[in-house]
Formats: sequence, structure tokens, C-alpha cells
Amino acid sequence: MIGIIDYGAGNIRSIHNMLKRLGFDSFISGKKEELESADKLILPGVGHFDHGMKQLHSRNLTAMLHQRVMEEKVPILGICLGAQLLGQGSEEGNEAGLGWVDMKVVAFDKKKLGQELKIPHMGWNYIQQLKSSKILGDEKEERRFYFVHSYHMLPLDPSLGLCSTKYGYEFISAISKDNIIGVQFHPEKSHQFGMKIMKNFAQL
Repeated sequence: MIGIIDYGAGNIRSIHNMLKRLGFDSFISGKKEELESADKLILPGVGHFDHGMKQLHSRNLTAMLHQRVMEEKVPILGICLGAQLLGQGSEEGNEAGLGWVDMKVVAFDKKKLGQELKIPHMGWNYIQQLKSSKILGDEKEERRFYFVHSYHMLPLDPSLGLCSTKYGYEFISAISKDNIIGVQFHPEKSHQFGMKIMKNFAQL
């Protein structure tokens, strides 16, 4: 059973509906006692970094999540803001992140983007796979996903990078480390490409 973490900062219903269409059981909860029983976890998220972390703290979820992810090695998928929260912190705010992966979150470099590219990066874009992955699979065809973000992940350990995307310049658009996966894009809004990722995660 997949637990979708409800901490008041996520686009959770569409994730639940996609998993249901794919034939996988999931539940939405912000309660520590219920999430402790999940076989896998999804941490969605939209909005401000500090708000997301404060919401996790206020609901007493951080210690339980650390136990489940770092000690019990339960697979977790972070989506958009949820992926950014997996790292050390963000230029968007002052709160410390969950600290599970060695990365920080930075704003898009406006000088590198030029005047023609706007922030936020919003819409469909392609990915370039950087390493073998059970989540992405090993498909050779081009794959594109839906993005909405003004900040992006910057792994301090290059081996964390799972795929990259070009928006003015190349940035890391997904990371993976052991049981932890984070994607900057929205699989739940990315039609057949997103469905493949959700199915692959559910089958881990």
C-alpha cells in the first residue's frame, strides 16, 4: 500500500487517481500512525520551501519519516517541492530540509536563461537520462514531462543525478539514492510518460 503524504502543500488527489487507474492501492494521510503502515511513500508538493518544511514539522511527521526512509529503507518518491525537501535546504528560504540526500536547491540563473525564457519554468520539456534506473526504465525514445518551478535541485554529489533537462542550461531534473527518488516534474500531470514512472515506482 502506497501512502501519499498530506501535509497541506501537495497536489495529492491527482496522484491518488493516477495510481487507482493503474490498479495500485494508495491512501492519502497526514497522520503519523497511518503512514507508518505504508509499504512505499510519496511526498508531493507545490509552493514555498519553508512552508512545506514547517507543515511537516507542525504535523509531527519528520521524525517518523526519517525512521521509515533512512532506517527502514522504505522507498519514497518526492515530487516537485517534495523532491526539493529531500535535500539540505533551498535558496528560497531559511528552513533546513530533510537532509536525506547531499543536495541544495537553487534559483534559476537569470543570466544563463536570457531574456526570452521566463521564470517559472512552466510546461512540457524533455529529459536526458543520466544513469540506469528502475523508475525511468531504459527506454530509448524521447520522454517529456510537465514542469512548474522557479527553483531546481543541485546535487553536491554528481552521482545523485538521474536525469537532466535543458531550460536555457542543463539542470538536474531527477535524483536517486538507494530507496530515495526525487523528480522536479509532475508525473501525475504527464500523461503516459508520468504513468510509466508511477507504475515503475509502485512495482519496486
